[in-house]
Amino acid sequence: MGRLKTIASPIKKMAPRLGYASGDEKARDKQRRDTQPWRSWYKTARWQRLREKVFTRDLYTCQRSGEICAGRGNQPNAPVANHKIPHNGDPVLFWDESNIETVTKRVHDSLIQSEEKRTGLR
Repeated sequence: MGRLKTIASPIKKMAPRLGYASGDEKARDKQRRDTQPWRSWYKTARWQRLREKVFTRDLYTCQRSGEICAGRGNQPNAPVANHKIPHNGDPVLFWDESNIETVTKRVHDSLIQSEEKRTGLR
């Protein structure tokens, strides 16, 4: 009697048909880029200059908690330029300096995101 061989499964992983699979950030990001072309504005030099101007104006202080935004990258106290009124692709709201405030990443990712979901402003 010989060795047993493993048979490949005839069932293959299917791509999600409704949105994206939870935990699949790359698929979610791609879906957002495809359906929201204004997301590319965040990669422009103009946006980088504007957000730095807002951070300086607000003295790198979170306008919601009063905490100093001293972190970098994904740290909870890193500064985030938050649109007070979600722009949803409206270039006037997106580029309006008075519509942008400095907040910490922690505040942006928890408090502000939950406010937007609750009020349906996204």
